[in-house]
Amino acid sequence: MQKYLNLFDFSQRVDYRTEILAGLTVALALIPEAVAFALIAGLDPLIGLYAAFVMGLVTAIFGGRPGMISGATGAVAVVIAALALSHGKEYVFACVILAGLLQVLAGVFRLGKLMRLVPHPVVFGFVNGLAIIIFTAQLEQFKDPSGAWLTGATLFTMLALVALVMLIMWLLPKVSKVVPAGLVGILVVFGLVTFFHIDTKTVGDIASIQGGFPPLSIPMVPFTWATLEIIFPYALIMAGVGLIESLLTLNIVDEITETRGRGNKEAVAQGVANVLSGFTGGMGGCAMIGQSLINISSGARARLSGIVAATMLLVFIMFGASLVEQLPMAALTGIMIMVAIGTFEWASLRTFGKMPKWDLFVLVLVTLITIVLHNLALAVLAGVIIAALVFAYENAKMIRARKRIDENGVKHYEIFGPLFFGSVATFNTKFDPNNDPDEVVIDFMESRVVDMSAIEALNRITERYAKLGKRVVLKHLSPDCRRLLAKAEEIIDINVTDDPTYKVMTDFD
Repeated sequence: MQKYLNLFDFSQRVDYRTEILAGLTVALALIPEAVAFALIAGLDPLIGLYAAFVMGLVTAIFGGRPGMISGATGAVAVVIAALALSHGKEYVFACVILAGLLQVLAGVFRLGKLMRLVPHPVVFGFVNGLAIIIFTAQLEQFKDPSGAWLTGATLFTMLALVALVMLIMWLLPKVSKVVPAGLVGILVVFGLVTFFHIDTKTVGDIASIQGGFPPLSIPMVPFTWATLEIIFPYALIMAGVGLIESLLTLNIVDEITETRGRGNKEAVAQGVANVLSGFTGGMGGCAMIGQSLINISSGARARLSGIVAATMLLVFIMFGASLVEQLPMAALTGIMIMVAIGTFEWASLRTFGKMPKWDLFVLVLVTLITIVLHNLALAVLAGVIIAALVFAYENAKMIRARKRIDENGVKHYEIFGPLFFGSVATFNTKFDPNNDPDEVVIDFMESRVVDMSAIEALNRITERYAKLGKRVVLKHLSPDCRRLLAKAEEIIDINVTDDPTYKVMTDFD
């Protein structure tokens, strides 16, 4: 029984008032986001709202990060927009189900740990780019239905209401944290607009959110190989984008709360949520950094806030649409602008001129790709690849060889630094087979044989000495290096002298 209590965090100390109020604030903020992302994908607004409900509820209960909010997102909307346009919503639902299955497999095979390979400059760039996207997305609220910028009294009214919400969100936490500042801002602006009959844009001006309970159905697509060929590329990209955004959001929330989430569990939960979303007429989604930060900044730390947010969203759809549609967009816009300000890593600006130039390049590149292409997966992937290449290049320059001849006339090469594909060329220049004595020892106490390129380099250097009738002894190889060499025996011929008395390297596998 205790296991199930832990699932909902009820076994821990939970501030129920804070969790419920934070969940209510998030639910209100989810509505315009879900509607906007559905429209971006070319789908009915209810498809985005249903996705937000299912994604939010499932991940709140089963996810690996209490307090994190999931729903329909812009990253997923951009991926499926072309599919929706060319084949219709039923193919989108099938794609969402397949993407969910791929995410479940990623969690089962524990691929969440690959997020450890994402360098900090990439995270900085991702967060900064996302903050700018969140901010620029709010500028649409300062335009009329024709796309022209608001002018005159309409513009000043919008600016004043947005500024009032931002002021409340900045000032209220300094006075009291009893009620989430975002919720107070919404209620204050709603009261002002209602009492003074202020003419301003409302949620209902975007689209109607009136609907029923999400319908359970199987996507109406042909169950053929041709269908799989159509949806698989989209599903694969959607699964990757969703996992990257979700796991990076998890890491950000971890840093804020100084706790540790479970990436693989979150991957499984995201997958299950997407599968259910596809079967209930939703567009799928992933973790939402903006709403997650609203939730965390409101004081929520447990699963209850996410459950409340998803539940209240469904209540609004089924019973409160007429009231919610009267909410001023200025209130929600002010909240999201404050989220964008809080999301941006301002500390990264202070690192300019202080961090290594390649790290700075990666940070700026990831930020620009995120902003320009709105492709978070591509931005992170590009950043990781460049950071990995820079790391390989720098490590390739680190390999050294200390040379000495002992009293028996044996020449010793003591290797420092990793031997891998990037350092092979430098490694080969360290030896002088023509002028070396008849016996040579290559000592790897301070080195490590990493890959097949390194093995081939060892094979070639021993061959060079063998042609001259000279003997090479390899010493201080770690157990994993020995296994790597043993596996390569059928491919290449390399002379490795047994060295049983040395136990200096640790097996890191």
